Amino acid sequence: MCAELPDFRLGSVLATSFTATLTERRGNAVERIPTPRRLVDWLAVNGLAVDSCTTAQLELARELRESIHVAATAVAIQDALPASAVHVINDCSIQGRAAAVLTPERNRQWRLGSDSCVEDALSVIAADAISIIAGERDGKLALCASPTCQAAFFDTSQSRTRKWCDMNTCGNRQKKARFHAKQRSNPGSSQ
Repeated sequence: MCAELPDFRLGSVLATSFTATLTERRGNAVERIPTPRRLVDWLAVNGLAVDSCTTAQLELARELRESIHVAATAVAIQDALPASAVHVINDCSIQGRAAAVLTPERNRQWRLGSDSCVEDALSVIAADAISIIAGERDGKLALCASPTCQAAFFDTSQSRTRKWCDMNTCGNRQKKARFHAKQRSNPGSSQ
């Protein structure tokens, strides 16, 4: 990966990891798939390798990403699902050709054919989004507590009270901010 491009934020849930290709949505937004090649890289890292991507396919991917984010946010705040987001997610889900396969470790894995295209990979992401938005998986959709992030994430913690999309980024940033604020208010407390 190129040094000038931001790292991908990878999680254990495909759909919410995909929405994390745009971060700091309420601050200085960081686009992590700015080019078609970068989308190809993200798909490969997530086991959905395709050979190429056009600008139109990148735009479709971003439309799916934003639709998943909007729908996941609606679920997290217990609001109605926006019809336009549902339409995009459903359309992407039915347009692709991918197969679910069982691994020897009893896990489901998605397999794309040798002639697969971006739409096939997007169908897998859309299907994953459908399963979490529909409540089929054990967990809860939530929003990051960082005021600049607000990313949707899938909380599988035992108590379902996780606050941060990623403890190593948003959570750590907030902990540092609290620590520095405390240090400023109590200058002699760290000795």
